[in-house]
Amino acid sequence: MRDVVAQMHRWWREGEPFARATVVATWRSSPLPAGTSMLVGPDGSAVGSVSGGCVEAAVYELAQEVTAGGTPVLQRYGVSDDDAFAVGLTCGGVMDVFVERIDPEGFPEFGGVAEAVAAGEPVAEVTCVAVTGPDPERRLGRRLVVRPEGTSGSLGSARLDAAVAEDTRGLLAGGRTGTLAYGYDGTRTDEELTLFVSVHAAPPRMLVFGAVDFAAAMARMGVHLGYHVTVCDARPVFATRRRFPEAHEVVTDWPHRYLRAEAEAGRVDERTVVCVLTHDPKFDVPLLEEALRLPLAYVGAMGSRRTHDDRLRRLRATGLGEDRLARLASPIGLDLGARTPEETAVSIAAEIIADRWGGSGTRLTSLGGRIHGDRPISSAAGG
Repeated sequence: MRDVVAQMHRWWREGEPFARATVVATWRSSPLPAGTSMLVGPDGSAVGSVSGGCVEAAVYELAQEVTAGGTPVLQRYGVSDDDAFAVGLTCGGVMDVFVERIDPEGFPEFGGVAEAVAAGEPVAEVTCVAVTGPDPERRLGRRLVVRPEGTSGSLGSARLDAAVAEDTRGLLAGGRTGTLAYGYDGTRTDEELTLFVSVHAAPPRMLVFGAVDFAAAMARMGVHLGYHVTVCDARPVFATRRRFPEAHEVVTDWPHRYLRAEAEAGRVDERTVVCVLTHDPKFDVPLLEEALRLPLAYVGAMGSRRTHDDRLRRLRATGLGEDRLARLASPIGLDLGARTPEETAVSIAAEIIADRWGGSGTRLTSLGGRIHGDRPISSAAGG
């Protein structure tokens, strides 16, 4: 996403109009989530993808038409499983793609958006992508840029802008992209306007505790999945940048103390995943007690089943209830038969992904029905 925004900023500064096609809603087995974008530049080049190749040619042609004419279009692809091949979405899913023209005159606030993204500051673009009420030409494609501390642009009225900004800040805090519906005057019970909220937030965090070989492989995997990865260990001889060059941060501190400080500073949230690979109860138990009291996306701990049983006994002694203990993924990872650190990192990553999207971890060949099920519109990773 950052690369796409950077390319947009280069074209925007040059003053040449270009098109952005954004997936704003998905159903069933659509290949890419809401928020995914494809650009068609002033030179005819294409950047990014909306479907992994299924409908790019059709979107490309539509984008050129929108660039020339200026009127945004909301287009649906993959009307049904039966005729998905006819429209090009061979996976059988359905997705709505909003195609809009962008240039400095029509979107003067975009420069600030690009600067915020480059600086790692949270910002959201709210775009009107559908209108069922009167006067759609005046509303469709209007934008509001929302930051934690202010807004720019307008969707058409002060009351609407205020209601949308309040709700968007909730999505911004959680790093979630999605759609909102309002009446013309900002009434939340009406659905005259469909607004797409594209959130640009800092990437979710992966905290890997224990400076071991498995942690090095997990750090590489976390970076590959788009996490901001921190490796933490209390032993300075092991917690070194040389041993973990792929990690964004390497911290020497007691794990539970570091996690508590990060939580108190507001630097962990419901998107954060914690992987405990230390194998030592004097590190594990205080750390897991802290982690399981926080609203994190995932908490996993490495160890044998005997280690797991002993760990649960120690955690119960701290006063943790069964509801919190049930959130602990231990032994960590899915059963892939992993042996090497790299294979183990794949099994942990697979469990994190399955937990995030509600997957079963079962082989697809043994399942019937749709591959992705009813995928939600919003994307928790954001960024």
